[in-house]
Amino acid sequence: MNRKTAIVTGTSSGFGMHCAIELAKAGFYVISTMRDIGRAESLLKLADENKVSALIHLHDLDVTLTESIHTFKDFIKEFHSIDVLVNNAGFALGGFSEELSIDEYRLQFETNVFGVIAITQSVLPFMRKNKRGRIINMSSISGKFGFPGLSPYTASKHALEGYSESLRIELRPFGIDVVLIEPGSYQTNIWSSIDNLTIDSHSPYSFYMEALLKNMENSKAGHGNPIDVAKLVTKLAISTKTPKLRYPIGKGVKLTIGLKSILPWKILERIITMRLVGNKKR
Repeated sequence: MNRKTAIVTGTSSGFGMHCAIELAKAGFYVISTMRDIGRAESLLKLADENKVSALIHLHDLDVTLTESIHTFKDFIKEFHSIDVLVNNAGFALGGFSEELSIDEYRLQFETNVFGVIAITQSVLPFMRKNKRGRIINMSSISGKFGFPGLSPYTASKHALEGYSESLRIELRPFGIDVVLIEPGSYQTNIWSSIDNLTIDSHSPYSFYMEALLKNMENSKAGHGNPIDVAKLVTKLAISTKTPKLRYPIGKGVKLTIGLKSILPWKILERIITMRLVGNKKR
């Protein structure tokens, strides 16, 4: 097979699904993974519409399970090279830190951090042997900026940013690039766990949760199209010879990151708190 091979995790919807399609359209043979391939209907329909079904191979993969990862490693041994890895699998856990369990934090990190590390370790021998490769990690604006009610997700994305920084420097001598994509708010399912949160009237944070959910609902109309992120990923996979480490994308993302770099944190936290709950104190 002369085609380059790309692996994309978490392809049942959102960024992952569109990345798989766009990479296949660009000529890659795409190993498209998801925890349950029974949820591949949308991906398969889109692949058929774009006439790239023959270039997409579905494989079940749960990045939090050692057995699933080992099975996947055995499968990719059939390939001579892995040219691109898009670590996209992830989810967002919402809630206030005091009311979340340590196990819930662990679950967030198992997927968003340790899963990324495990799959990356699986493909690095291929890339080192061929002295080339590109690892694209799907981070978030939350990897650069902490938001209330999202501490598990924010912490996991900050961890991913630190891991990617170190990994990029480690792999430079081997001709392997590491890139971070930092999207803002897009029309994906990653916020589904937060959308389904209920407000507990007995919680001391109920007024805060109500404000957060209202803010998120009101902002949905401005969420971006995930295809834009997929096109950026594909561009980085095929045409950028010396990619930067970070690529922020989405409405207001660069501005938010820029403000954090120049404004004192006290001012930023005052702005965020006032916007959400005004002067309320409990």
